[in-house]
Amino acid sequence: MAKNRALQQWRVEDSIELYGIRNWGAGYFSVSEAGDVVICPQGPRGPQIPIPEVIAGLHERGYDMPVLLRVENILDARITNIHESFRKAIKALSYKGAFRGVFPIKVNQQQQVVEKIAQSGSQYHHGFEVGSKAELIAAVSLLRDPKACLICNGYKDEEFLDLGLQALRLGCNLFFVLEMPGELDLLLERSEALNIRPNIGVRAKLAVKAGGHWMDSGGERSTFGLSPAQIVDVVDKLKSCDMLDCFRLLHYHLGSQVPNIRDIRTGVMESARLYAGLVQEGAPMGYLDLGGGLAVDYDGSHTNYVSSRNYTLDEYCADVIEAVMSILDEQRIPHPYIITESGRATVAYYSVLLFNILDVSVVEEVQLPDTLPKDAPEPVRNLHETLSNISLRNLQECYNDAIYYRDEMRQLFFTGRVTLRQRTLAERFFWAIIMRIAREKTKLKNVPRDLEDIDVSLADIYYGNFSVFQSLPDSWAIDQLFPIMPVHRLGEFPSRQGIISDITCDSDGRIAHFIDPQGMKPTLDLHPLREGEEYYLGVFLVGAYQETLGDLHNLMGDTNVVSIRAAEDGTYEYVREIRGDSVADILTYVEYDPRRILEDLRVTAEKAVKDGRISPSERFAVMQAFENGLRGYTYFER
Repeated sequence: MAKNRALQQWRVEDSIELYGIRNWGAGYFSVSEAGDVVICPQGPRGPQIPIPEVIAGLHERGYDMPVLLRVENILDARITNIHESFRKAIKALSYKGAFRGVFPIKVNQQQQVVEKIAQSGSQYHHGFEVGSKAELIAAVSLLRDPKACLICNGYKDEEFLDLGLQALRLGCNLFFVLEMPGELDLLLERSEALNIRPNIGVRAKLAVKAGGHWMDSGGERSTFGLSPAQIVDVVDKLKSCDMLDCFRLLHYHLGSQVPNIRDIRTGVMESARLYAGLVQEGAPMGYLDLGGGLAVDYDGSHTNYVSSRNYTLDEYCADVIEAVMSILDEQRIPHPYIITESGRATVAYYSVLLFNILDVSVVEEVQLPDTLPKDAPEPVRNLHETLSNISLRNLQECYNDAIYYRDEMRQLFFTGRVTLRQRTLAERFFWAIIMRIAREKTKLKNVPRDLEDIDVSLADIYYGNFSVFQSLPDSWAIDQLFPIMPVHRLGEFPSRQGIISDITCDSDGRIAHFIDPQGMKPTLDLHPLREGEEYYLGVFLVGAYQETLGDLHNLMGDTNVVSIRAAEDGTYEYVREIRGDSVADILTYVEYDPRRILEDLRVTAEKAVKDGRISPSERFAVMQAFENGLRGYTYFER
């Protein structure tokens, strides 16, 4: 598509179509007439904030790339959209209960994110889900609303339970969700010791199993949860202790990023059956927690592909409410509070990773000799002949011949029968053949399978100033697709095909799969670099998990983080700024002492003075360089 459009004048609209920003941007991102990606904090009809303008403001404030940019208005909008969609479905279907959203802190544990969710969600009684003591303490410190739910999942030791019971005493609407059968005895023991009656829930292992990356989170063989028989044992145990009135919540979790609405609806209906059975057993209940699963359409295809979803938010909410009602109404059971633990769908849109391109490795047209040297080996002569004979009718044959003769020449080199210069000549002919085939195959209606991905071998490598392992770990670990595109120059034809490499010294630190309406593509359409001018890319929808799963590969630390907030008139301000890790910070994380490092360097430098290798003034310059280096950013600085 891009090459065909290049024959005409390239327009901004062509870039919008090429990168699919309307499909995955959910109205929060667009492209201006000037060819810049813009943030639309109030939706597509509201004011627009050009990302290049934000980047310029960051540089003026002393921030280098890479930067994680957060847009607070988008987080507000996501919380509002989820609650208002449920309210609309509840009203339309005459549901008698209410909705309570909770945010799973594990999705993004950063203090400023969790605090902002507590503030933005207060009007809707939005709560938290926690799975550890640290998360529990953080949630209790930020949650001020007694109507908001605080869901405690995960393994719980005595201290975890005591903290939760004390939070109940403070007025938190907290629920202990039993993940393992043995947890109940300890909970009852601590409840009696502290004289606090708990709110108890159970996590059910449903029979239904959803598709997607995290399908093993659900199903009968999932790691956590209780079987129906074990849930009945919980009922019997609570009856024997005269504590059945504490059993108030049923929970399940199909998995994160569930792409198919059919799986979601089936899970809701099975859980509603279990819920009805517990009410019939005499448990008061009142809360049905559907867990996570609300997906983000990363590739914009609106399908049940793992990086997409085949439903809208409104369809999700309506299907959930209708499925619960269809089961409970026939049993004449009161409608419960519906809880969802939508983390990914809440924070993914909120953050954008911005980075600059440092350099490009380009496969260039090779220079071939007019005549072959007299000592040219036979494989070189065969490659020369293959290049001369390429036509539309024999592309596959020429491709096969080129591979054969190149490999033959390599074997001759390995055994010492040809020189380095002779091998180099063979490689030049080989790449000339590949480039000719790549050009010619665009004229074919049906491209042979072996030639479909030939463009990948010719793709440029764009070296980005970031670490995949620190900022985009899911891209490396599970091949998660994120929308990636230039944030400027979108009125120009992107004439290059490239993959992206980070600045770690690891071959896995690269991105070679990109979103496409048909699933994915192996290269990204990019612009050639201009001398003396920065080229910026943005990775979008990275707010979920990427900040908390990142590691310190090559001791690349956290990036600079800046939050902006827009006003109704389109102006905006930089409301929060967090400096990225310095070299000293990151060394401290792995148990180095920067002061000890400087002292060891001082001893080494002084010995160099004593041995006559450097002068005292040169020693001063050496120490200054290392002291400055410890204070510096872990990423590339211009």
